[in-house]
Amino acid sequence: MAGKFNKAGKKEMPELNTSSLPDLVFAFLFFIMMVTTMREVSLKVIFRAPQATELQKLEKKSLVTFIYVGQPIQELRGQMGSETRIQLNDAFAEVHEIQDYIAQEKSSMKEEDQPFMTVSIKADRETKMGVITDIKQALREAWALKISYSAGLRGT
Repeated sequence: MAGKFNKAGKKEMPELNTSSLPDLVFAFLFFIMMVTTMREVSLKVIFRAPQATELQKLEKKSLVTFIYVGQPIQELRGQMGSETRIQLNDAFAEVHEIQDYIAQEKSSMKEEDQPFMTVSIKADRETKMGVITDIKQALREAWALKISYSAGLRGT
């Protein structure tokens, strides 16, 4: 009795159609880009927020550029000293570098968002006002006129 399944006439597996593979790769890449958050700046200065009684939360974080001001953290004091330092992104900077930094940050934004850019100064509560004044002057020269100061709520 001859079997219904004949081994003599083996058929090969058809080739896999890979024409939609690039679409899947790009869809996956797009998904990863949408759910990934931007990395945070690793602080190299000490930042203890000053206390305030009336605070207002910044709405659109993508339009906020941060300038950190304070003494270098303990690990960096050997090479940087204990004087107040300015940190832009992940690097120490001088006041004269702020203009270039603001120009670079503005150029990374959409043109229609650039007028709404806010610079948030996160200065340690022990920072001397002269340093803040120098930073504000550099921001004026860079036409970054929307400035906010980070603070903690009094009593917290």
